This record gives sequence, structure tokens and C-alpha cells, in this order.
Amino acid sequence: MSHDSLANHFQTNFAMIQHHQWSLTELENMIPFERQIYVLLLQNWIKEENQRVAAENAKHR
Repeated sequence: MSHDSLANHFQTNFAMIQHHQWSLTELENMIPFERQIYVLLLQNWIKEENQRVAAENAKHR
């Protein structure tokens, strides 16, 4: 959490728990670089999913 604000840390935890079915225990037991990797992978997946949905919506207009 060296470059992560405390507020952002809790917001990210909340999003990962509520929207992506991680448990707080799983998140808290991660070593810092492991958490960073999973957050990065999740951010990339969300970006790709948003692009896919936008393309699908554009197709139906």
C-alpha cells in the first residue's frame, strides 16, 4: 500500500468484495505486490469489458 491512499485502499476493497466476489480475508492475506497485480488485471478486464459493451451498443444503434 506504499503508493495507495487509505481511502483508495478501502474503496478498492469494497469494489472487489461487492462487485467481484472477493472476500475481505482473501484481500487482507495478499502480499502487497500480489494485490497490485490482481488490481491491475481487474482494471484491464473492466476496461476491455467497457469497450466490448460500447461496441455492442454502437452496433445496435
